[in-house]
Amino acid sequence: MPDVPASDAKIPLVLLTGPSGAGRSTAIKALEDAGYETIDNLPLGLLHRLLSGQALKQPMALGLDVRNRDFSPEALLAAMELADAMPNTMAELLYLDCRADVLRRRYNETRRNHPMARQEDPTEGIQRELSLLHGVQAHADVLIDTSELSPHDLRHAVSTRFAPLQGQEIGITVQSFSYKRGLPQGADMVMDCRFLHNPHWRSELRDMDGGDALVGDYVSQDPGFAPFMEHLKAMVDGVLPGYIREGRTHLLIAFGCTGGKHRSVFVTEKMAESLANRGWQVSIRHRELNRFASISGRSSASTEDGEQTA
Repeated sequence: MPDVPASDAKIPLVLLTGPSGAGRSTAIKALEDAGYETIDNLPLGLLHRLLSGQALKQPMALGLDVRNRDFSPEALLAAMELADAMPNTMAELLYLDCRADVLRRRYNETRRNHPMARQEDPTEGIQRELSLLHGVQAHADVLIDTSELSPHDLRHAVSTRFAPLQGQEIGITVQSFSYKRGLPQGADMVMDCRFLHNPHWRSELRDMDGGDALVGDYVSQDPGFAPFMEHLKAMVDGVLPGYIREGRTHLLIAFGCTGGKHRSVFVTEKMAESLANRGWQVSIRHRELNRFASISGRSSASTEDGEQTA
């Protein structure tokens, strides 16, 4: 691993909330699989007793939502203040957001009753809950909008943000995307690759993607490619120690092009390879191609549930 300044070890404590149907159960499960001790739907009245005892010995995640009889925005924010005051603990409020129309569709698909509208149309409960949580959302340390995320996407987003791989001090995700579909959520650095030669205008390359050698050869022949990559590597090497000093646990670097298929995919792969060759373990996502991977040095390949290790 690269030589970085040492930082005080703090135990993560994640308070997870958001509207019903936004994916809280999926996120809690992802954190549990990542080694967090998880408690879902904890009564807020018991939180003080839980957190005022012994110091945390492992990362903890607490799911808090409107099903709780003690729940209120004021009580949740007070709980966050209590968590912030704990010694040797890094507390973060994770808010899972979702558009009202998507929440309504999810409730229709599962035929569930909304906890705030047991005998009414789910739309009524959705609107009440979103109004209730409006003030909480503004205090979130991490906000993930799940409107366009599949459960697999959400698990990936949560695990890469809150569970750096193999004990690494900071998790690094490198992602490609299309500007047509908007910027990735939570990106720390966004780089525009649209100045590079566009393989879309070469008929023999159009149906390929940035993972194909011919596309990579074409993009890398652009006179601006090599200087761009050199400056980018120097910048990332310069900021990573600072992120770690500040207690950041995740860095998302995003590369965009017009369609998210050629240039951004190739640059993402090259940047991830460069980081891995310098000792970092990196998570890769190609948003428009719906592909995930993690890369650490030169390990052998395996696949499971749509993810692969290269």
